[in-house]
Amino acid sequence: MSEKIKIAIQGVKASFHEEAAYKYFGKDIETLECTSFKKTCDLLKQGKADYVVMAIENSIAGSILPNYNLLRDYRFHIIGEVHLNIQQHLLALPGVKLSDIQFVESHPIAIRQCDEFLSDHPEWTIKEGMDTAACAKKILDEKLTHTAAIASEAAAKLYGLEILEKRIETHKKNSTRFLILSNELQEQKNANKASLSFQTSHAIGALAMVLQCFAEQNVNLSKIQSMPVVGRRNEYDFYVDVEWKKQADYDAAIRKVLKHTVNFSIMGEYLKNEKI
Repeated sequence: MSEKIKIAIQGVKASFHEEAAYKYFGKDIETLECTSFKKTCDLLKQGKADYVVMAIENSIAGSILPNYNLLRDYRFHIIGEVHLNIQQHLLALPGVKLSDIQFVESHPIAIRQCDEFLSDHPEWTIKEGMDTAACAKKILDEKLTHTAAIASEAAAKLYGLEILEKRIETHKKNSTRFLILSNELQEQKNANKASLSFQTSHAIGALAMVLQCFAEQNVNLSKIQSMPVVGRRNEYDFYVDVEWKKQADYDAAIRKVLKHTVNFSIMGEYLKNEKI
């Protein structure tokens, strides 16, 4: 019997990261629960995990900026992506009514996704937690009768909680994109998407010149994110996702871009996967 592949996730069982791992790899895996994204990276670096599933952006809350720093520092290979439709519910112990709630706890991004619903209840104290599912588990473990958690239906089932209010996210088209990280370079056949990072000179039009290289070769720029270079004023790392239909177009664009950038890195070439 072959050993199950180990996937490091931020959060506990029934978290959205575990759901994303199941969606990408299937159910026959072992998830390693971590209290932070850095710990997931440490497990991968130490060889204790085979892959990391890492959230990188949400359609409501935007990019998860600290994770770009981890991508830069650990230099893992991005081998794939997975998108997950995020539905947030208000969970509490069985028998607890909405009028009993005094505290609501969840991950900061989940709280941001539900700001309209929460603003209708100014009497509640909002607390930030490590993870949506971990907040649900805490209610069960500590028998908290005046606290509700914002988490998934899977978390409600696993931890025996009731859903007080369904679908409390502000925008119903709420999705999160996760990256699949590996310590090993894995060539993806028919790759049609890449994540790149680079720096440019601090000259007028320097970035525009790089972006023009992609446009000239029919390579679509689907995302761009800038992060300050630590300790260097006015210098930025640019992270871009690009997509192409013809491999030759992408190859030609990369050759052009190399002439106009420094510290250029292909973080991963993989199959575009936007199924939700």
